[in-house]
Amino acid sequence: MVLPSFITRTIAVAAVAFAVPAIAGAGPLQVTSKVFIETPTRAADGSAKMTLMPAKKAVPGDRVVFVLAYRNTGAQPLDKLVFDNPLPAGIAYRAPAQGSAAPELSVDGRTYGPLSTLRVAAAGTPARPARADDVTHVRWRLNGPLAANGQGQFAFQAVLK
Repeated sequence: MVLPSFITRTIAVAAVAFAVPAIAGAGPLQVTSKVFIETPTRAADGSAKMTLMPAKKAVPGDRVVFVLAYRNTGAQPLDKLVFDNPLPAGIAYRAPAQGSAAPELSVDGRTYGPLSTLRVAAAGTPARPARADDVTHVRWRLNGPLAANGQGQFAFQAVLK
């Protein structure tokens, strides 16, 4: 699956919103988020494939892709950018989208890392390994400065609960 080119309108999915990160003092940093639904379609040769369609409405069980696009509209590079996003309650994280860097994950909004390193503890029970359904936050860090007029995107797959 290839991520679509940027679409000019913002898509809302039945009370599902993807929080745009708050980045204090960033000024020229523009961040947009879009939601797409994975829809089965037929290729010209008759084979089945998944296509990303703008999400107009979704129901539980639908597979969705959240795309976070960013751009530096300023004349100077921006450094040390972190995109930290809580997941809406009705969304279950599944995986990074094809072609996107894997996000750091969190099950509590404080501790981040690969899913295999995270643990979940419920009151009165021993901690257990975290599962994708336990993820509450995704976070990406840019490895270097974002050049003037630089842009990029991150994306992840999820399912509506």
